[in-house]
Amino acid sequence: MTDMTQSNTEVESSVQPRKTTRRGGGDAATRGRTTIADGVVEKIAGLAARDVLGVHAMGSGLSRTFGAVRDRVPGGSKSATRGVKVEVGEVQTALDLEIVVDYGVSISDVARAVRENVVAAVERMTGLEVVEVNIAVSDVKLPDEEEEEPETRLQ
Repeated sequence: MTDMTQSNTEVESSVQPRKTTRRGGGDAATRGRTTIADGVVEKIAGLAARDVLGVHAMGSGLSRTFGAVRDRVPGGSKSATRGVKVEVGEVQTALDLEIVVDYGVSISDVARAVRENVVAAVERMTGLEVVEVNIAVSDVKLPDEEEEEPETRLQ
């Protein structure tokens, strides 16, 4: 019985795993270059900022007014990049956000949550390092204020 065990061990050790033939040099994941447009980072950051409780809108009053008009045009869509400006390098990005907060919320808590959400989303989706997220609070939405949407002549 001892002899059979030895012969099985010898057979197993003599089997060599099949080697794959590689063409080209290096890892396949490092062949080529990926570029990410500024608009892609702007959309990711804008959507991530809007997800934070206490953020009423993005952008200044003027940009929101123009955006509301643009949104009503047939075929137009809500701008996910409104209130977002970015600088994108090869491995890093910096973001400037302009937000409107709801009345009664802690602005510092909302700003902290926006930063955390934006950094996490941008870094996870793009692989870029976010070096800074600057936040400008341009307005506070009061509970009794009406939305700033221009009147339309079309029904």
